[in-house]
Amino acid sequence: MAESSGKITSLLAALRSGDRTAMDSLIPIVYGELRRLARLHLRKESQGHMLQTTALVHEAYLRLVGADVPWNDRVHFYAVASTTMRRILVDHARSRRQLKRGGDVRNVTLDEELVPGESGKWDILELDEAMTRLEQDAPRQVRALELHYFAGLSHADVAHVLVVSVSTVRNDLRMALSWLRREMTPPL
Repeated sequence: MAESSGKITSLLAALRSGDRTAMDSLIPIVYGELRRLARLHLRKESQGHMLQTTALVHEAYLRLVGADVPWNDRVHFYAVASTTMRRILVDHARSRRQLKRGGDVRNVTLDEELVPGESGKWDILELDEAMTRLEQDAPRQVRALELHYFAGLSHADVAHVLVVSVSTVRNDLRMALSWLRREMTPPL
């Protein structure tokens, strides 16, 4: 893992330097982890979701290749990839809602750890809208939520990405979760 971690970081540095071919070398190394992230995101979606793991990874890859991101390291790359996957799922939910005029809204399953005692299906668009409202006043807390619950990063990795302490990450998550509990309607 340390060898691939160093390789990933050096390829990201090459990307940062303008070597667009570095992404082609990077993808085979990170593909397995991208699939794991996609499965994690799709597991939170309701049954019958239209996107498959491979399609989500490929769509995220296309967005990542076109992104002008100053990649820092492996953890940063996976955090951006996970956020990109979440945005893709939200975009798909919005387009389906527009097509069906609200008749086929997808729900996302939030782990009991996220909202203790309230596990169930949540509307992914309602969650995204709530997180967007929270982001206006607390952007770092929303980023911590995305990285920990949607990207599956540990508290230490979230702290690394956000350049804060682990205790700050824990406090940010507690605050954000408390706010979401107040704002979100109960699960279906």
